[in-house]
Amino acid sequence: MATKSDIEYQILELKSDYIRHQGDIEKLESTGHAGMIEKAESRLKDMEEQLKALNEQLAQF
Repeated sequence: MATKSDIEYQILELKSDYIRHQGDIEKLESTGHAGMIEKAESRLKDMEEQLKALNEQLAQF
């Protein structure tokens, strides 16, 4: 089982990745790569679910 600090680190890492992916989506939108945007948005949704699960784990401490 992960420790509280492990979960906090995972949350920070995931938030950093999320922000980077948002920037990637903005770049894709500005260059007109619509097909790739859907995949990137799907990845963001997955990351949101992971963040939700991690925050729920963190709340148990």
